[in-house]
Amino acid sequence: MINWPEMDSKYYMQTIVREPVTIVKGKGARVWDDKGKKYLDFVGGLAVNCLGHCHPEVVNAIKKQASTLIQTSLWYYNPPMLKLAELLVKNSCMDRVFICNSGLEANEGAVKLARRYGVLKLKGAYEVITTFESFHGRSLAMTAATGQPKMQEPFKPLPNGFINVKNNDIEAIKSATTKKTCAVMLEPIQAEGGVNVPDDDYLKKVREWCDQKGILLILDEVQTGIGRLGALFGYMLYGIEPDVLTLAKGLGGGVPIGAFLAKEKCAVLTLGDHNATFGGNPLTSAAAYATLKYVIDNDVAGNAREVGKYLMDKLEGLKSNYPFITEVRGRGLLVAMYFNKEIAKSVVNACIDKGLLVNRLKPNAIRFIPPLIILNKHVDEAIGILDSVLSGIKG
Repeated sequence: MINWPEMDSKYYMQTIVREPVTIVKGKGARVWDDKGKKYLDFVGGLAVNCLGHCHPEVVNAIKKQASTLIQTSLWYYNPPMLKLAELLVKNSCMDRVFICNSGLEANEGAVKLARRYGVLKLKGAYEVITTFESFHGRSLAMTAATGQPKMQEPFKPLPNGFINVKNNDIEAIKSATTKKTCAVMLEPIQAEGGVNVPDDDYLKKVREWCDQKGILLILDEVQTGIGRLGALFGYMLYGIEPDVLTLAKGLGGGVPIGAFLAKEKCAVLTLGDHNATFGGNPLTSAAAYATLKYVIDNDVAGNAREVGKYLMDKLEGLKSNYPFITEVRGRGLLVAMYFNKEIAKSVVNACIDKGLLVNRLKPNAIRFIPPLIILNKHVDEAIGILDSVLSGIKG
């Protein structure tokens, strides 16, 4: 049998510490490793596999498109791309779409659009305000946008034009706003930064401030979009509309795709301003269209809302039993559990041994980002495994 970890250490750039499992197959909410062991997957490709692994609608769409047309480039019209754009617009508050390949590219495109808006509408304003503990991607520009000094330090000097301020603090945004400001970019809930849930009125206050100053509000919904929080898009839960919206992860149901969307008033990119060789690729667009249509037609967001509440209640039950659990927080099926000591790695590894995949978010926190099609019975199974793992930890 091939030793995959050994091959990884020999050939792959060592940029991440992988968990001790080699996944070779997936179906629904479950995956199998190279030894045939089965796992309940509560990581879901890092919030990507919103319909689970190898969902028939997505698989069939890929098969059909792969046998017809895989790639053309944006120099030509292609139906899957345009059908996806139409579906996104008709089910959001947005008017225009650009389809790209990842969340990183979506956020880069959104910032590029905001800077162009600043040139045309705001006397050359170019700065974008973001918040600490945010995560917007790993290019140099998006590392600067990401408000995490530990990620920024190894790559300085970073591109300028990004101002990081305290999260969930409207006064911090107001204080940072100057004549150079063209936009504020936020995640509805900071996912990678810790599942940090803002005050209920925070985004509304930010929206009002952006309106008052005439600057754009960009919402990074790379992880919170496509039903993850219990609504098709996270902004719908907060009673606001952004000017620009970015998507990826769950949009493709497992294939790499991203998009940034804008209202007509700020869709200022014009001929020659932006492009992407694989943007709007027919194969990925077909998969994304099938994914998004299934999510909408089958109220997958509603399932995420209901099962997410069930998961939170069960995790709160564990919290009452184990004093070293300090907090359970999240919304929909984006949930984190925090501990009063750095035991996340041992918890994750013990869960793997017992057939459950959960995400190590921080040294003292784990995250649950399962497929949005899971049922209460899957939650019960996961909680049973987690309970047995936590029972072995000395308080």
